[in-house]
Amino acid sequence: MTYDHKPKWLAADWGTSNLRLWAIGDDGAVLDMRTSDKGMGQLAPEEFETVFVDVAADWLDTANTVVACGMVGSRQGWVEAPYQTAPCAVCPSKMAKALVLRDGLSVHIIPGIRQTDPADVMRGEETQIAGYLAQNDGWDGVICLPGTHTKWVHVSAGEVVSFQTCMTGEMFALLSEESVLRHSIADSGWNEDTFLEALSLTLSRPERMAGHLFSLRAAQLIHNTDAQTLRARLSGLLIGAELASTKPYWLGQNVALIGAEAVSQPYLAGLAAQGIDVVRADATDMTLAGIKAAHALLETG
Repeated sequence: MTYDHKPKWLAADWGTSNLRLWAIGDDGAVLDMRTSDKGMGQLAPEEFETVFVDVAADWLDTANTVVACGMVGSRQGWVEAPYQTAPCAVCPSKMAKALVLRDGLSVHIIPGIRQTDPADVMRGEETQIAGYLAQNDGWDGVICLPGTHTKWVHVSAGEVVSFQTCMTGEMFALLSEESVLRHSIADSGWNEDTFLEALSLTLSRPERMAGHLFSLRAAQLIHNTDAQTLRARLSGLLIGAELASTKPYWLGQNVALIGAEAVSQPYLAGLAAQGIDVVRADATDMTLAGIKAAHALLETG
């Protein structure tokens, strides 16, 4: 992407595995984007500034204000951005400021949100939620953010009221790649009918999930069931159990889903089968919108 004017400020999404950096113009438009594989997980706190300056490079000639979200604000990140405590405003009134050596550079990091009872935390998802609310003024309901650790978040009057995290994505990865089921689960492929059948099983009887899992391996050994079908069945069993545990969040609620298409589609199909009409928003678009909303508060604060 090319641009013909200089950036005014920079937006950063710095996660465990990588950094995404956007140059933002006077009118709020994205002028360009750069990425780095130097994620939080491989950096010591004193290394963040060096990596950032290297990636931003010439952008820093005109843009010295940075608003960042993600694991960059964790305890192992550039600087810890203390959690807000739910219920709380989605857009923070205060951000953490990183210590820097470069003259004029000002780095502001959006805090995550914690919940004390039951204990839960999010860091990064709050920015996507803020972006969704910035583009859907007055929206109330439940936002699902599928991924390794899927979040179900009750939002009302611009606040995160409560939320629940489900480790469904991580469980799928562990079972399909590390357990005995790794011999039976395909790396890709899909069968929606099989997925929905399995989802129905554990949505109605979640306590039977453990008993259904080994049957995936047995089905291949005895019936030579193909690995793509078994992949869909495993996903259905896990997401069905998740939907059973989160039913108070989605049943009869206004539901939005923020995520990439690949991880969103099973949730959309599963919720549609329960008669839930879900609106999907792109995760990257919502992240940028949320960072812009935080920057606007920074300018007015």
